[in-house]
Amino acid sequence: MRSLAAFILCSLALMLKLQAADHPVPAIQDAETKEQRDARMAWWREARFGMFIHWGLYAIPAGTWNGKKVPFIGEWIMNNGKIPVADYKALAAKFDPTQFDADAWVAVAKAAGMKYIVITSKHHDGFAMFKSDANPFNIVDATPFKRDPLKELAAACRKQGIKLGFYYSQDQDWTAPGAAAMGGHWDKAQDGDFATYLQTKAIPQIKELLTNYGDFPAVLWFDTPTREMKPDLAAQIVDVLNQHPNLIWNNRLGGGYPGDTETPEQTIPPTGFPGRDWETCMTINGTWGYKSDDKNWKSTEALLHNLIDIASKGGNYLLNVGPDARGVIPQPEVDRLKAIGKWMDVNGEAIYGTHAGPFPRTPPWGRVTQKGNRLYLHVFTWPQEGKLILPVKNTVTKAFLLASPNQPLQTTSGDSGVEIKLPTTAPDPIASVIAVDLDGPVVMLPPPPLTQESDGSILLQAAEVDLERDGGGEPYARLEGAPPNIGYWIHAGDYAQWNVRISKPGTFDVSLDYAAESSAHGIDHTLATGDQSLSIALKSTGGWGSYQTVKVGRLSIAQTGVILLTLKRGPDEKGARNLRSILLAPVAP
Repeated sequence: MRSLAAFILCSLALMLKLQAADHPVPAIQDAETKEQRDARMAWWREARFGMFIHWGLYAIPAGTWNGKKVPFIGEWIMNNGKIPVADYKALAAKFDPTQFDADAWVAVAKAAGMKYIVITSKHHDGFAMFKSDANPFNIVDATPFKRDPLKELAAACRKQGIKLGFYYSQDQDWTAPGAAAMGGHWDKAQDGDFATYLQTKAIPQIKELLTNYGDFPAVLWFDTPTREMKPDLAAQIVDVLNQHPNLIWNNRLGGGYPGDTETPEQTIPPTGFPGRDWETCMTINGTWGYKSDDKNWKSTEALLHNLIDIASKGGNYLLNVGPDARGVIPQPEVDRLKAIGKWMDVNGEAIYGTHAGPFPRTPPWGRVTQKGNRLYLHVFTWPQEGKLILPVKNTVTKAFLLASPNQPLQTTSGDSGVEIKLPTTAPDPIASVIAVDLDGPVVMLPPPPLTQESDGSILLQAAEVDLERDGGGEPYARLEGAPPNIGYWIHAGDYAQWNVRISKPGTFDVSLDYAAESSAHGIDHTLATGDQSLSIALKSTGGWGSYQTVKVGRLSIAQTGVILLTLKRGPDEKGARNLRSILLAPVAP
């Protein structure tokens, strides 16, 4: 691990992976039909863009303790600096954010085109940013501020038509006896019983959040599930959640409960989560909670491309701001959100209420979202040849730029699909959007097969794979990470295949770029085409994030033309593995 950030992200991913693989999912008591779920999730799916707010006592030290910079993200300063509980709690007497303005915060979100806000009601430091009768360590009872910012935000959100959700750290609480702490306790004041913490602080506070703010929260966002959250303990929380049938909650509760949404963090899964609602959360700089020396601001272009990329895969973008101890959102964050809002004013219909585009592979020029029979082509790289080709069999009834809705674009149909003639210059330097109306549901042309390189080699990349399952159905394996890899490959029935056009047959040395966890053993695969196959035996690389390129044997390919190369895993092997690519290098005669 290069950093604690990587450790935490990998630990969280592993916990969720193990829960999915090894634990039966407890039944949700209030079972709902698909129609009921669709109705409950409708506003969230329409929104596509929300604001995350990390705000708390950690904004006071802002990354520095006793004159020394504490590494890693701002809101983890207590854990990373191993600050004693009493010393950290003393910060509350200094917390007086008199410049906090709920209406101004909500206005920033609305101007950016965001449709909902999720704010930290209690982060891992255990400090409640709301009035809590369950525990006195809260912003009303323990600070000179004496106000409940969640109540003020709820009023502002109602006034401006924005949904409001609350983040709540249910497992980790570094100032409450018995609660979990990643890396272990460092102060005797933290020792105690987890179940007692849950029943005397966490659950009572969750009940307060769910009952004291009228029709809010619309979302309850849990975080960092740990092994302390056993299924029977998590069920006590679910009993409370089930009393609020319109509530949306995520997959980070723990105890094997899947929640309503997947939550990739600081990453965009290459193919999203087909069949699942999902939401990528990201920072604008390198920290969630305010850290005074973090000036690593992402560009507006990068943030906007992220939004489009996520929408093109059917997900939501929860983009974070970290207000300072005065209650002010840093101006660089405000400036970038304003710029995104200007783009959304013109092109918002290509984001709101859309779903994933129909193309199995990402177009080289940008991304695609879809709404009914209308495709939205988000062009990042404007074609110099003045045209785009859509690999569809449909007839186009209308095509136009959202920036120029009254100026139709010329289209012609051919063997390669529909050609759209474009203006010489892109109307937007970051992303120009073309709306394309089809004569019916999308009918795709098959993607062209992969071709050999000039030296005869064949590169089978994860980004170009077709993932299938024996007997049909949705494979559990899926693409993830950047660069993409085939991950979650834990079911023997899942397999990978590539169509390749062979012009130079022969014998090939086969190498795999893969990673496998340290506990994995007996990692067997078979790479086959026609009646030729190669048995592959792999070893652990030390972790499913530790990639190695390993030569595994030779495969002969005698035929020319389009062939199907298939990789299947052994039926009895155990352990997670990720695969980035397979290289077939021709052997000199």
